[in-house]
Amino acid sequence: MDQENVSATLRIAVPAAAVFAVLADPAAHASIDGTGWVQEAVDQAPLTEAGQIFRMGMYHPGHPDGNYQVANKVQVLDPPRAIGWRPGTDAKGDGNLEFGGWIWRYDLTPLGPSETEVTLTYDWSAVPQYIREYLQFPPFGPEHLTNSLDHLAELAAQAFRARGADMGTGRPIS
Repeated sequence: MDQENVSATLRIAVPAAAVFAVLADPAAHASIDGTGWVQEAVDQAPLTEAGQIFRMGMYHPGHPDGNYQVANKVQVLDPPRAIGWRPGTDAKGDGNLEFGGWIWRYDLTPLGPSETEVTLTYDWSAVPQYIREYLQFPPFGPEHLTNSLDHLAELAAQAFRARGADMGTGRPIS
């Protein structure tokens, strides 16, 4: 395969700031995930800066331990336009993180005051050959990204309605 990334795009009837707020909340990631692998946020502080580490509890039947933990390092944080991270592990248990070379990124394009186009990209172009020898990329089916965006749209709409106002302007929802 020449292409080393996959992406999907969805229009969400919610302002970009409200969508971004959901993405910046690690506690929402298990509900966004389209595979069911993300189980819970270990670190629940909102994502506020590039370089921030947040850990997630995971489950995958093909993982040697079944349950495991990833430590994500925020690569880009440009509210409300882009957020992305690269997953890693503390494989040796010594606090030194090792990253596999894949990145999750969400790009948000406001389409007016109450609609956002969201593109989710999974990029594995920086994965070294030794990892490619035992992991297939992408490690999930094509429906995963679409499922994740559908889940994000539902969560963002719920959060937006619950707040009762446009998070970007403070205008009441009509």
